[in-house]
Formats: sequence, structure tokens, C-alpha cells
Amino acid sequence: MKNSAPFVEAVDTSYLETLIGYNARRAALSIIEVFLVRMAPFELKPVDFSVMTLIAHNPGITSRQLCHALGILAPNLVGLVNTLEKRGLIQRQPHPFDGRATGLHATQAGAELMQQAEEVASQLEMGTTPRLNAAERKTLMRLLQKIYKNE
Repeated sequence: MKNSAPFVEAVDTSYLETLIGYNARRAALSIIEVFLVRMAPFELKPVDFSVMTLIAHNPGITSRQLCHALGILAPNLVGLVNTLEKRGLIQRQPHPFDGRATGLHATQAGAELMQQAEEVASQLEMGTTPRLNAAERKTLMRLLQKIYKNE
């Protein structure tokens, strides 16, 4: 008796490749894989890197502003901020205008770490996108931002 079950030699991904989400996720995964390896010496995961970058570039940013800028929930940020503070990378200072708010500031160690980490991140982005020229990179970022920014 002959088996009539279909056999797949080459997987057809053509439909998936028409979806923006699929393509964006595949591209992100290829970059994040390298990011995780290259940021391991700094002990920074992607969200840690994002939070530290915003704090380093926006001294005095509040937790509320961080949550809004990154699209994360406050409960998810609390533990992260506490960990970064325990590592000596950030410190909390009273907000100059709002007595209820606390501004977050990079410590000297945090600023130095982020200077090195951002340099590595810039290099790895170039290394993981070698088939894109500068104009294509800029266009890709602009198009992706049109999806998630409300401007």
C-alpha cells in the first residue's frame, strides 16, 4: 500500500513574507541575538539598555516618562529601576517641581557603562545590517517609526 501523505521539500514562507509583523520580528530577532551576546559583558538586556539610554540622555527623567517613552507598564519598571540602582548605575533625586516625583539620573559608573554599551550597540547594528546602505537604514527606521509613533 502506497503512502499518499504529502512531503515538503522546501517550506513555502511566501505568505508570511507579505506580513509586516513577520518581517519586523524576523529582522529584530536577528539583531537581538547578536545584541544579547555583545551586551552580556555589560549585563544589559534589551530593556535594561533602553532604560539606561533614556536615563543617560535625559537626566531627571521620571518613571512615568520612561514607561510612556518605552510603552511598558509601571509595575514592570519598578524592579528594573531597583536593580539598576543596586548595581550603582542610577540614582534617584527629588524632582525640582513635583514633590511626589523622583528623577532618575545615571551615576558616573552608569554613564561610563552606557558610553561603552552604546558604542557597541552602534557597531553591532552596522554589523547586522551590512546589506543596507546609510540611506536605506534611515528609511527603514523612519518607516518602522511610522508604525509605532503617534506623531
